[in-house]
Amino acid sequence: MLDEALAEGRLDVAVPSRLPDWTVGHVLTHVARNADSIVRVLEGSRRGEIVERYVGGSSARNSAIEAGAARPAAEQVDDVRRTIWRLEQTWAGDVNWDGQSLELTGRLLAVRALPHQRRREVEVHRVDLGLGYEPADWPAEYVRLELRELEMRWAARRPMGLTGLPPEALALTPYERLAWLLGRQDIDGLEPAGVM
Repeated sequence: MLDEALAEGRLDVAVPSRLPDWTVGHVLTHVARNADSIVRVLEGSRRGEIVERYVGGSSARNSAIEAGAARPAAEQVDDVRRTIWRLEQTWAGDVNWDGQSLELTGRLLAVRALPHQRRREVEVHRVDLGLGYEPADWPAEYVRLELRELEMRWAARRPMGLTGLPPEALALTPYERLAWLLGRQDIDGLEPAGVM
């Protein structure tokens, strides 16, 4: 998708993405830095260490995204491609799946949760780019797994006994319901889901 958009001259990193205050360049840079952060955790875990996902916390993460957002499109696509390759090579190596990552929130996350988290980042931000990939294009397996998890998160934030999704959300396709839970779709008459 990125290569086609780049070759056809449709990849303008300066245009707004579907995320508030972020351009396409911000999204691409975030996807690349996210891959780097996972490699960092996997390498630390292999050494038996718990490391910060993003050294310097949120401000350093945001500065890195801001610094990379205006680079030329070809450079950003190459960055995404290289970081994906490095992440795949690291995953294929000797991984300590029992390790942990220190997240931006200060909580610890199991290394074994990172593949699913990375898949979410890629699938959701691919839609955020606004290049023609939509929630209806998400793989059915991803939708099934993610929808189950996010429906449970949504229910856990509700008072006991009022935990089912509203009828307006249940009337949607699974793809649309997931997009709503991820904050990527509005439903008339309902507040944003706010799960993520």
